[in-house]
This record gives sequence, C-alpha cells and structure tokens, in this order.
Amino acid sequence: MKEKLRNRLKIPESALKEINDFLLDPSNEIINDILSVIEKYGTPEEINAKAQEARKLENLLQRLKEMNSPYFKDIKWLIDARDEKKFISIREFRKKVLGKKADEMVFNEKYPVILEISALQYFPWLIAEAQQAIKNGEIMPSRYIRVRKMKEQEADQGDILAIAAAMQVIGASYVETLDTRGTDGSNVHLGGPETITGYFGGVGQPNEHALQYIDEFLYYYTNYGIKQVLNVNPGTVLLGYIIHKLGIDMEFKISVFMGNDNPYSVLWTLMTAKLFARNDGTTPLVGFNLSNSVNVDTLEKTAEIRKMLGLEDKVRIEHHITETWKSIVRQPYNRRNDLLEVADHIPNIAAKHEGGEIEIEQKREHPSDILDYFRDKKEIVDAGLMPFLERNYLDKHEAVNKTAEALTRKGLSFVGAWNLHVR
Repeated sequence: MKEKLRNRLKIPESALKEINDFLLDPSNEIINDILSVIEKYGTPEEINAKAQEARKLENLLQRLKEMNSPYFKDIKWLIDARDEKKFISIREFRKKVLGKKADEMVFNEKYPVILEISALQYFPWLIAEAQQAIKNGEIMPSRYIRVRKMKEQEADQGDILAIAAAMQVIGASYVETLDTRGTDGSNVHLGGPETITGYFGGVGQPNEHALQYIDEFLYYYTNYGIKQVLNVNPGTVLLGYIIHKLGIDMEFKISVFMGNDNPYSVLWTLMTAKLFARNDGTTPLVGFNLSNSVNVDTLEKTAEIRKMLGLEDKVRIEHHITETWKSIVRQPYNRRNDLLEVADHIPNIAAKHEGGEIEIEQKREHPSDILDYFRDKKEIVDAGLMPFLERNYLDKHEAVNKTAEALTRKGLSFVGAWNLHVR
C-alpha cells in the first residue's frame, strides 16, 4: 500500500522540462528583471572580482586608516593579540573545565559544534569581548550574526569595514542583515504593535522589494566584500538561489523569523536548494536557522533530510540555545540540553546564543531585548543605554562559554574562532 502510494510522488520529466522552459524563456519578465539588476554591477565574474578585492584585509585596513577610523588601532591590537597567542588554546580550556581529567579523555572531534553569538551590533563590543576572553581564559565564537542597519554602520567611523576585517583576523564567519527586510516600511499597511497580526506571513519584501534586496546585496558585496546576508522571505530565498546559479558567489542564512518549524518546511527549503545547486553541488544556503519551537525529533529529521539530499557539508543547522529575555519567546528558554543530545551524531550544527543565562538575565536592570536590534544608535546613546546593551552582549558571550563547557564535560568538541584558539 505505502509503496504504491509513494510511487505517485515521482516528479515527471515533463514537469521539469516545463520549469526549465519557463526559466529559459527570453520573454520571461520576472527573470529578465533579475538579469537587469545584475547588469548594473557587471558580469558575475566582474562582480565576484570586485568583492574579492574589497574583502582583502590589507584593503579594509587601508580604508580604515585613510578615514582616520578609531577602529584601525583596535584591529591592530587584535592582530597582535592573535599573533602573540594571548587567547586560550583548546587544550588549556579543556584543562580549565576538567582539570587533570582532560588528559585522560578522548574527545569526539568528528562533529564539532560551531559556537555562534547574536547580535554583534557594534564593533567596540567585539574588542570588549576579546579583552574579556583573554583575561578570563574564554572562547571567542566562530560565528557572528549582525542585525544593525547597514546604512548606519556604513556611516559610523568604518564600523562595517572593521567588522569585515576583524572576522578575517580572528577566524570566524559572519552574516549581515540588509536594510531591505520588512522592517524598512516596505509593507505600507503595517506599523507597530497595533498591526502585529498583519506580520504573520506578510513581513518581508513585497512587490518590487525582492529585487531591491538583491540590488542592496550587490552594493555591499562589491563595495565591502560582504558575502553572507540574512534571508527572511521565500521570494528572496529563491532569488538568492537564482543569482548564485548565475555565477555570483552570494551566501545567505535563513532567519528564525522565516518560521521553519517542521520537517516538511525543511524539505521544501532544502529541496529548492538542491534543485538550484550549481554543477559542483554548491548552494548559497549555508546556514539554516530553525524555529525556536523545534524539538529534538525535528532536529534529527532535518539532519536526515539534509544528508539524503547531499547537503550535509554545505548547509549548517543553526539552533537557538538561548534567546533574548524580552520580545521574542516566553521565558525561561534554554535549549542546551537539546544540543547535548544530538551533538555527538549530527554534523555541521551551530549553537546560537541570542541571550544570556536565565539566572543572569532575570536580574539585569536592562535585560536583553530583541527590539533593541532595531533602534538607531543615536537613540540608544541619547537614552544612556549603550553600556547596558554591551553588558547584554557580554552575557551572551558568557552563555557561549557555558555551552563550550557543557560540551567539554560530555567529551564533545566545538569550533571557536579558529585563528585564536589553537589545538
């Protein structure tokens, strides 16, 4: 019975031909619109070359120096601290956690967990984090999420350049969040809390904003070498697949806000990634943030779908361990035990820390709040909140290290900033 029904799911060659005919039709307006956006920046090869040049560390540093950015000296300090091996090694960290027992344990190095923190809004926070990590013998994450307004950071003393440089210095991946993201007024019918129900399924990039998203990406890609951006909308996810297929080396991470919360939504997303993969199997989808509501069973099934589609080493599963105390989930929220349950057999998984530990957050005068991500820097400074927000970020750093400690105690491994924490 099951096999007879299963055979009905086969996609006929004729259907695939119709899709190809649609994509390749010279009169296809929606594909022509994408090609027109790309043409503004050159051929895919020219676009990639501009991005590679913009991304070079020496060029980023020179631009910081020429604008007399205060962050130039901070990058130099970070380089010196790295080269002088001031950061704790993995072996030393294990001894710190386990004592003499560390020398006797055999650690599972096959499936290291990627340590991730969100959101690194301001470059000075990274320096504060690094200074604390040196002082206390802590691990710096190997993955950083940014949700700061692009135009604001671009105009802020080279913040956008400093982050791009710092990530190369410490050895970490990072993702930026473009301004074309649904909170930019793109949906003219949505406002604040009084229209909140309108956001369900309606937030994102309506109408022409999907193409504006690609236009904005190409601007930051060619001018700053920013390769990886957040993606929150099915249309812009498809556009990302398409421009990557056309030869532009874009990468994106699907946001938790997209709401992939069951194996079938995962299959939908990964199936499309597979269909639009390049001939070498690569896809622009490098990170996949599942909904906060997923359980261990869904994590397991997601990993199985990913494996069967040949995307295990290409698409990272990103799971929230902690969340901001306010404005996104019901607290208390901590999913570290989920991670410990699957980390010994699910590869390419990231532990994302968006909030501090429960016992810390609930005592803070200003606990972490997801809505702070969307406030202008001027508003934050004028309200005297910057020290509180930096404290929130360092609380998240502490949560990252709690996860690193928990993994270590269980004989599991993790990936910190790979240029800082030698084996």
